[in-house]
Amino acid sequence: MIYLTQQVLNALQLGSIYALIALGYTMVYGILRMINFAHGDLFMVGAFLCFLSVLLLKTPFLITFLIVMFGTALLGVVIERLAYKP
Repeated sequence: MIYLTQQVLNALQLGSIYALIALGYTMVYGILRMINFAHGDLFMVGAFLCFLSVLLLKTPFLITFLIVMFGTALLGVVIERLAYKP
């Protein structure tokens, strides 16, 4: 029973990530009328920032969450300013 519950939670987590990525693609295409394939890169950079923050800085969850959110958002703004605005 515990194994089944864990698999259901894993499926919900993975499905939520897929839905978030799809929602990002839909919003960007709906507004800009161009497909931005950088979402996967940004998710990967966010995961890597999370890994480094926990491993090297040994920060608690909330601090790690804030660092990753700020870092990924900053990278998204930089990409938008350098690649899409010009």
